[in-house]
Amino acid sequence: MSEKKYKFNTDCVHAGYKAESGQPQTPPIAQSTTYRYYDPADVAEWFDLNSPTCAYTRLDNPTVKCLEEKMAALEGGSAAIAASAGMSAALISIFNICNAGDHFIASKSLYGGTYNLFDVTLRKMGIDCTFIDQDGGIEDILAAARPETKLIFAESLGNPALTVLDFDKFSRAAKTLEVPLIIDNTLASPALCRPLLLGADIVIHSTTKYCDGHASCVGGIVVEGGDFDWSKNGKYPGMTEPDESYHGIRFYEKYGKMAFSVKLRAQMLRDLGCAMSPMNAYLTWQGLQTLHLRMERHSKNALAMAGFLKDHPMTDWVTYPGLYGDKYYDLAKKYLPKGQSGVLSFGVKGGREAGEKFLKALDLASLVVHVGDVRTCVLHPASSTHRQMSLEDQINAGIKPELIRVSVGIEDIEDIKEDFDQALKKI
Repeated sequence: MSEKKYKFNTDCVHAGYKAESGQPQTPPIAQSTTYRYYDPADVAEWFDLNSPTCAYTRLDNPTVKCLEEKMAALEGGSAAIAASAGMSAALISIFNICNAGDHFIASKSLYGGTYNLFDVTLRKMGIDCTFIDQDGGIEDILAAARPETKLIFAESLGNPALTVLDFDKFSRAAKTLEVPLIIDNTLASPALCRPLLLGADIVIHSTTKYCDGHASCVGGIVVEGGDFDWSKNGKYPGMTEPDESYHGIRFYEKYGKMAFSVKLRAQMLRDLGCAMSPMNAYLTWQGLQTLHLRMERHSKNALAMAGFLKDHPMTDWVTYPGLYGDKYYDLAKKYLPKGQSGVLSFGVKGGREAGEKFLKALDLASLVVHVGDVRTCVLHPASSTHRQMSLEDQINAGIKPELIRVSVGIEDIEDIKEDFDQALKKI
């Protein structure tokens, strides 16, 4: 076997996107399903989870690995696994821990799709969820626990209610229950908040949003912190007991700080097939290059728009955690000191009907089912992203009937203000 050929097939995983000096470069687009080997023993090593090389893109790909390594570094994690969408990331992060008959606790203030996943789809699969008010006391979280509780799930910055999570409270609750804390950090992004440094054990993202930033590709990612002890209380046999589908491997014993990620790749991507495409990984990687700059501008523009809308005669209320007087202002300054992201919400005077007129009158801003774009976008969640929820559940999640969600872009702030002003005046 040629040493040169062997090295090409192994080194492409990591060295393909680094210069000799070690400085990051643009990763190559490995638009391939297949990777050639020259020795059957090497293929066997891969299927025994003993090889860092690639064999099939449903499980791993050089371009996708570049994105995974970058996101793990940005979040301060031990490893990361990319998925086809943010919803896939949420699903496999739960599936990797819970089996039928298990239970977990989640904040009510979740993205509508995630709420529906937990409240409907996972229940059909025998996994139960108890939703709690994240603003309650730690005793409320602990009271929701059962012997079969396996994790706690919340968002760092709620979408679209814009709740800010009290990390101290939730991490203390998770440690008391000896379960991992999973945080969806999509709206904040690692540029503004790093949950693993605040007590979280696992972080997920819909990379479709701010990580990409240009509405060009769908994706998700799961980042492992690496510090959770899966063997401490006997609750996680999938991590500690032999896996017969991989010749009796004990994931935590063999892989330690990367056990959750290895199991995620070996089982979830293998069996569910929710892999990110190489092209989407490449585009997301490119978006991450400007993440810190974009989040600074998004946050600055959103704060200016929140102040503008608060003083406008055609609005009833404005919610933005960076706005002085907001319910979550103090928590935002504590956990999101660099900025509070680019999403705000407000209510138009006249309720839902007036809100629909406002949306139709906008020119610069676009009516889309999306957030995190460099362009300003608006949406009415009650009739779109959260329409599967009952009115009571919507209210409990912070979704009022008149709520308009705004994803403030990075355009000139005066242009955004002018567009909103002319639309409000047409109500």
